[in-house]
Amino acid sequence: MSHLRILPSAEHRIDDIYFATGERWGAAQADRYLRGLYERFHAIAARDFPWRPLPAEFGVEGYVCRYESHMIYWRVLANGGVGIVSVLHRRMNQIARFRDDFDADA
Repeated sequence: MSHLRILPSAEHRIDDIYFATGERWGAAQADRYLRGLYERFHAIAARDFPWRPLPAEFGVEGYVCRYESHMIYWRVLANGGVGIVSVLHRRMNQIARFRDDFDADA
């Protein structure tokens, strides 16, 4: 099994997603959404999900995929594992927000 690490910037975003989902659609939906999100993280780490490199204009080295309403950003760690850097709603300004997250966890 591949090494997976949720970086602090992503932990904060995941907490926000959970609470916002729970407030809007209830705890059962928030639990379901987070389970699916973590399943996707593990699929990424196991290389069972396509790795799409970030566009050059983002100015950082990493990968991205979509999970339902959110974009997942990750990088390869020094040990060869996967570090989940950020999880952002698809309607957010992706470049500005995830650059902060990539810089925070560099």
